[in-house]
Amino acid sequence: MIDPTPNESEAMRVGGQEGGQYLESIGKSDLATLSVAEWDLFIDAIITAYCDHLREIAARDRARLDAMTPEVPF
Repeated sequence: MIDPTPNESEAMRVGGQEGGQYLESIGKSDLATLSVAEWDLFIDAIITAYCDHLREIAARDRARLDAMTPEVPF
């Protein structure tokens, strides 16, 4: 990713942590030893956590922006 936003960088860290937790759960750290199924689950863990975290950030940002928007008086 070229020039990630702060939100994307944060989501990458969260995705990486989730990938690391998956590897710990299967007792492996050498990616070359993963089976195809393990590799798929590893990538799924990273991408799912990344996307979920971006959605969480967007929801927080939306709530904050909505709270700042004044109501129309009519």
